[in-house]
Amino acid sequence: MMTEFHQWYQNLQVERTLKALKKNHFDARYVAKGSEALEEILKMIPDGATVGIGGSLTLNQIGFYEAIQKRPVKFLNPYVKGLPPQEGARLRREGLTADVFLSSTNAITEDGKLFNIDATGNRVGGMTFGPKKVIVVCGVNKIVKDLDSAWKKVQEWTSPVNVKRLNMKTPCLETGVCADCNSPERICNVYVVLAKKPRFTDMTIFIVGENLGF
Repeated sequence: MMTEFHQWYQNLQVERTLKALKKNHFDARYVAKGSEALEEILKMIPDGATVGIGGSLTLNQIGFYEAIQKRPVKFLNPYVKGLPPQEGARLRREGLTADVFLSSTNAITEDGKLFNIDATGNRVGGMTFGPKKVIVVCGVNKIVKDLDSAWKKVQEWTSPVNVKRLNMKTPCLETGVCADCNSPERICNVYVVLAKKPRFTDMTIFIVGENLGF
């Protein structure tokens, strides 16, 4: 239950994080609800645009997948169940040059950095360079103190829980603990920190005042 004291702390944490993100040249915004983020995001996507995505539970939770399919855009979704691997790979590559690319992030630090661990690299690749516009959506639960805290959160919590969600055959599916494995289905293959906004990438970050994703 969110008490007034929890809300007080969270408000100050969000304020610090937004200020740091802006100092690091990101367009950073706060909205209270996921529905508000969705409304703002849809305004930023013009009709006829090519829209790519990185794998994201957060986007699903705010209703993005359902909403974008009702728009007159070309939606590149490599995560459709039953999609042949070759087609999934093609859509991932095409998403890297989309007009708009959307994703979440594994963690945002209070000093304005984004930390991500990826399996194939298309999500972090799209966030850093290629698409004309990048939109990142992040729940307040993903704000952490610093990069050490981000690493600890993602390694000890985010990655094992995502392995369970995706039913990957890795040791952490059995134990819930990262083992720095060599499994062919390992999802912790690419580690990326966005310390500042990438030079040629137009990026907007929405921090949502709800718990979203892992």
